[in-house]
Amino acid sequence: MEDEVTALINKERSKAGCQAVRTDERMRTAGRAHSADMANNNYFSHTGLDGSSFVDRLVRAGYPRSGAAGENIAYGYRTAQDVVTGWMNSEGHRNNILNCSAKVTGVGLAYRGNTPYWTQLFGRT
Repeated sequence: MEDEVTALINKERSKAGCQAVRTDERMRTAGRAHSADMANNNYFSHTGLDGSSFVDRLVRAGYPRSGAAGENIAYGYRTAQDVVTGWMNSEGHRNNILNCSAKVTGVGLAYRGNTPYWTQLFGRT
Protein backbone atom coordinates (compact mmCIF):
# COMPACT_ATOMS: atom_id res chain seq x y z
CA MET A 1 0.00 0.00 0.00
CA GLU A 2 2.97 2.33 0.51
CA ASP A 3 3.75 2.28 -3.22
CA GLU A 4 0.08 2.70 -4.03
CA VAL A 5 0.02 5.96 -2.04
CA THR A 6 2.94 7.22 -4.11
CA ALA A 7 1.16 6.30 -7.36
CA LEU A 8 -2.01 8.05 -6.20
CA ILE A 9 -0.27 11.25 -5.13
CA ASN A 10 1.58 11.29 -8.46
CA LYS A 11 -1.83 11.33 -10.19
CA GLU A 12 -2.79 14.33 -8.06
CA ARG A 13 0.53 16.04 -8.78
CA SER A 14 0.07 15.45 -12.52
CA LYS A 15 -3.37 17.10 -12.43
CA ALA A 16 -1.75 20.14 -10.78
CA GLY A 17 1.08 20.30 -13.31
CA CYS A 18 3.77 18.94 -10.95
CA GLN A 19 6.38 16.38 -11.86
CA ALA A 20 6.02 12.89 -10.37
CA VAL A 21 8.00 12.08 -7.22
CA ARG A 22 10.01 8.89 -6.90
CA THR A 23 10.46 6.79 -3.80
CA ASP A 24 13.61 7.39 -1.76
CA GLU A 25 14.33 4.38 0.46
CA ARG A 26 15.84 6.60 3.19
CA MET A 27 12.56 8.47 3.35
CA ARG A 28 10.61 5.23 3.39
CA THR A 29 12.78 4.02 6.29
CA ALA A 30 12.15 7.24 8.24
CA GLY A 31 8.41 7.08 7.49
CA ARG A 32 8.12 3.46 8.58
CA ALA A 33 10.04 4.18 11.78
CA HIS A 34 7.79 7.13 12.69
CA SER A 35 4.60 5.22 11.88
CA ALA A 36 5.81 2.29 13.97
CA ASP A 37 6.74 4.57 16.86
CA MET A 38 3.30 6.19 16.84
CA ALA A 39 1.56 2.82 16.57
CA ASN A 40 3.68 1.10 19.22
CA ASN A 41 3.40 3.99 21.68
CA ASN A 42 -0.22 4.96 20.96
CA TYR A 43 0.26 8.61 19.98
CA PHE A 44 -0.24 10.76 16.91
CA SER A 45 2.07 13.72 16.30
CA HIS A 46 4.59 15.20 13.91
CA THR A 47 6.91 15.36 16.92
CA GLY A 48 8.42 12.05 17.98
CA LEU A 49 8.35 10.98 21.62
CA ASP A 50 12.07 11.77 21.71
CA GLY A 51 11.34 15.35 20.57
CA SER A 52 12.43 14.68 16.98
CA SER A 53 11.07 16.56 14.00
CA PHE A 54 10.56 14.98 10.60
CA VAL A 55 13.85 16.59 9.54
CA ASP A 56 15.67 14.93 12.46
CA ARG A 57 14.18 11.56 11.51
CA LEU A 58 15.20 11.99 7.86
CA VAL A 59 18.77 12.83 8.86
CA ARG A 60 18.89 9.71 11.07
CA ALA A 61 17.88 7.68 8.01
CA GLY A 62 20.73 9.22 5.96
CA TYR A 63 18.78 11.85 4.01
CA PRO A 64 20.36 15.33 3.74
CA ARG A 65 18.86 17.93 6.09
CA SER A 66 18.88 20.56 3.33
CA GLY A 67 16.60 18.44 1.13
CA ALA A 68 13.74 17.95 3.61
CA ALA A 69 10.47 19.42 2.34
CA GLY A 70 7.52 18.16 4.41
CA GLU A 71 5.64 15.41 6.21
CA ASN A 72 2.09 14.10 6.16
CA ILE A 73 0.77 11.80 8.87
CA ALA A 74 -2.59 10.08 9.29
CA TYR A 75 -4.16 7.17 11.12
CA GLY A 76 -7.26 5.08 10.77
CA TYR A 77 -7.46 5.22 6.98
CA ARG A 78 -7.78 1.61 5.83
CA THR A 79 -6.71 2.00 2.18
CA ALA A 80 -4.19 3.97 0.18
CA GLN A 81 -7.02 5.76 -1.63
CA ASP A 82 -8.68 6.71 1.66
CA VAL A 83 -5.51 8.23 3.13
CA VAL A 84 -4.73 10.17 -0.05
CA THR A 85 -8.32 11.46 -0.18
CA GLY A 86 -8.01 12.53 3.46
CA TRP A 87 -4.75 14.34 2.81
CA MET A 88 -6.11 16.03 -0.32
CA ASN A 89 -9.04 17.34 1.76
CA SER A 90 -6.64 18.92 4.29
CA GLU A 91 -5.00 22.17 3.18
CA GLY A 92 -1.59 21.60 4.79
CA HIS A 93 -1.31 18.00 3.63
CA ARG A 94 -2.53 18.91 0.15
CA ASN A 95 0.11 21.66 -0.02
CA ASN A 96 2.82 19.09 0.74
CA ILE A 97 1.53 16.74 -1.97
CA LEU A 98 1.26 19.53 -4.55
CA ASN A 99 4.60 21.16 -3.71
CA CYS A 100 6.14 21.04 -7.17
CA SER A 101 9.66 21.50 -5.76
CA ALA A 102 9.44 18.05 -4.14
CA LYS A 103 11.28 15.39 -6.16
CA VAL A 104 11.19 12.38 -3.81
CA THR A 105 8.90 10.79 -1.25
CA GLY A 106 8.79 7.91 1.15
CA VAL A 107 5.66 6.35 2.65
CA GLY A 108 5.74 4.28 5.82
CA LEU A 109 2.82 2.24 7.14
CA ALA A 110 2.53 0.50 10.52
CA TYR A 111 -0.36 -0.91 12.54
CA ARG A 112 -1.60 -0.75 16.10
CA GLY A 113 -3.89 -3.76 16.10
CA ASN A 114 -6.06 -3.15 13.03
CA THR A 115 -5.45 0.61 12.99
CA PRO A 116 -3.07 1.83 10.26
CA TYR A 117 -0.63 4.69 10.96
CA TRP A 118 0.73 6.49 7.90
CA THR A 119 3.73 8.78 7.46
CA GLN A 120 4.68 10.34 4.13
CA LEU A 121 7.82 12.41 3.75
CA PHE A 122 8.83 14.72 0.92
CA GLY A 123 12.22 15.93 -0.22
CA ARG A 124 13.78 18.18 -2.81
CA THR A 125 16.89 16.12 -3.66
